[in-house]
Amino acid sequence: MRENGRVTSATRQSGTPSAAAVRPRLIATDLDGTLLRDDKSVSPRTVAALAAAEEAGIEVFFVTGRPARWMDVVSDHVHGHGLAICGNGAAVVDLHGGPGAHRFVKVRELARGNALDAVRLLREAAPGTVFAIEQTYGFHQEPNYPKLHMEIPDNLLPAERLLAPDGPDADQPVLKILAYHPELDPDAFLTLARIAIGRHANVTRSSPSALLELSGPDVSKASTLALCCAERGISHEEVVAFGDMPNDVEMLTWAGQSYAMGNAHPDVIAAASGRTVANNEDGVAVVIEQLLARRG
Repeated sequence: MRENGRVTSATRQSGTPSAAAVRPRLIATDLDGTLLRDDKSVSPRTVAALAAAEEAGIEVFFVTGRPARWMDVVSDHVHGHGLAICGNGAAVVDLHGGPGAHRFVKVRELARGNALDAVRLLREAAPGTVFAIEQTYGFHQEPNYPKLHMEIPDNLLPAERLLAPDGPDADQPVLKILAYHPELDPDAFLTLARIAIGRHANVTRSSPSALLELSGPDVSKASTLALCCAERGISHEEVVAFGDMPNDVEMLTWAGQSYAMGNAHPDVIAAASGRTVANNEDGVAVVIEQLLARRG
């Protein structure tokens, strides 16, 4: 494995032990803009680093905003437990079944009442917002929602109809709502939405466009990762996390060691305890190699 001198040492966060003082037991990494290169590939160097971490007894969790059906890109690289956290914490998924056969282990849904309130409040605060709905096995959108995703929606209806008690796939949990605005600045839209929606949903974003992601009020990458770690007897000090966008901030703040990618959003840089190089330069692999070298 190669060395790369451009990765920084993790700087100590206030109130936490030195990063080098705790041996990591789990690596939590975002995918897009973090583990994956811009062409959505996993480089050979990264594949080798992930395998080496698992061989050394360090669990690897993919923690992403992606839905389960978009996890094929990393399904071949799961080891051991084979679990991933999808939908910004809305679901824990077993990837061992392979493409099209993923099993939901844990679902943390957005209650339909909260979802309807969030849609109403955001429509009032940001006229022109259009919505799409992610469910466990379905994707639905409003007629004016742009073609932002790599699939054809199951239904084209107003969000209020999609979320109605007798709406399409009403028996399936709602994992998250996508809210898009064609004109607003992405960060300004995020701030506005958080104020408008308040306690009805957790609001974040991972796209460079004005596309927000709404989950259950207490659902985030960090909160679901914390549940998974608690089940394994792993403390937050024993977790190393990687990310690049605002939906990673809580996870990076929670983890004992955390790294912002060289291509990260300013809020992510501020939240992380260290920095690594960009996703296209295998920034996650660089840190894993250094962690394993220190363990040796």
